[in-house]
Amino acid sequence: MIALVDVNNFYCSCERVFQPRLERIPLVVLSNNDGCVVARSQEVKDLGVPMGMPWFKMKDLAKHHGIVAYSSNYTLYGDMSARTMRVIGQFVPRALDQEIYSIDETFLNLSAQPKLDLLKAGHEIRRRVKQWTGLPVSVGFGETKTLAKLANHIAKKRVECRGVCDLTRLPQERQALFDTIEVSKVWGIGPRLTERLHPMDIRSVGDLMRSDPRRLREHFSVVVEKTVRELNGVQCLDLELEAPPKKEIIASRSFGAPVYEREELAETIREHMMRATTKLRRQRSVARVVGCFLETNRFREQDAQYSPSATIGLVELSDDVRVLTQAALKVMRRIWKEGYRYVKSGIMLLELSDREVVQGQLFPFVAQVDAKRDRLLDTVDSVNDRFGRGSIGVGSGGVRAGKRWKMQRGNLSPAYTTRWGEIPIVRSYS
Repeated sequence: MIALVDVNNFYCSCERVFQPRLERIPLVVLSNNDGCVVARSQEVKDLGVPMGMPWFKMKDLAKHHGIVAYSSNYTLYGDMSARTMRVIGQFVPRALDQEIYSIDETFLNLSAQPKLDLLKAGHEIRRRVKQWTGLPVSVGFGETKTLAKLANHIAKKRVECRGVCDLTRLPQERQALFDTIEVSKVWGIGPRLTERLHPMDIRSVGDLMRSDPRRLREHFSVVVEKTVRELNGVQCLDLELEAPPKKEIIASRSFGAPVYEREELAETIREHMMRATTKLRRQRSVARVVGCFLETNRFREQDAQYSPSATIGLVELSDDVRVLTQAALKVMRRIWKEGYRYVKSGIMLLELSDREVVQGQLFPFVAQVDAKRDRLLDTVDSVNDRFGRGSIGVGSGGVRAGKRWKMQRGNLSPAYTTRWGEIPIVRSYS
């Protein structure tokens, strides 16, 4: 038995926890540089605002309906996610019975609790998470991860469920219920795959459930075959206790203001590499290839367009931020051209390998990994973890002030839970 617990409208709900006045007010959270809508409250969804809509295009709509917009507060969202996952993890006896699937979703393996009243447990999860974190969640139960995901969708959409759906209580009604749900709502069936399924008369979840999994594998992939089997109660997907190591790591960001100068672009590359190498070291990998790319604004037709990219191979695989930064800067300076209005840059770490099984060099070009170097890099990671990303870095990568290209967040809420100076103050008046 699997449960999926999902926070409703996560980013918007985090903002409402510390600002109760936002309850029932149409609310959106915007992407980097306050560009597009990346989270919508239910009130905004009911107005028909799609995900990804540019904010400047909905200014009139926002004014008419009183839509409030906030900048993305990743520090707040990350901390609230960690708190929520710890609370939900109390409902299973072992840590390995919980898979944190995303920032706002987690699977629970309830197989060790066969006598558990699932509906009662689901409502208790909702009550405790709401009381301890202030966040609303929905809970779905099913025999497989795919069914639990679908049950969670039903729990959100059907008022009579009151936020909890247990598909195991609906063995007879399940087929009829699935016939009313679009096939695109199935986990892993995206818009493109939905279009390819329609000509095969597969339009609902019920249609997909009744399909021949082997035939679908021939037409699509083994992933679709597993999805069909999971819909029929055959477990094909286990809980993943640790995310598999990434095969490549990309760090990029749009600028808060256009960049024209090469050395100013170099500052962005240093900062991107600090973020990327932190991820690289945490998964204990090393990179063989380093890439860099630059972009101009393709939406400004009056501007000259230039969006180059290039890579460079390393003599020795590395996770050293100094070595990787030097390589990325070499690529950036090679592809940079004067006279362009750059709005975005990024770096890529490619051909990643496990650090513990890297083949050695007969004539090593750089020093082998040693304890002293490791202590230095670990210290850099620790400082940034404790005092905030970008507190220390290579060259200008550790300088926070005076960077006009920094991401613009004009309506950023405080970091209520992670900064002493921004902790909420509750005043009582007698």
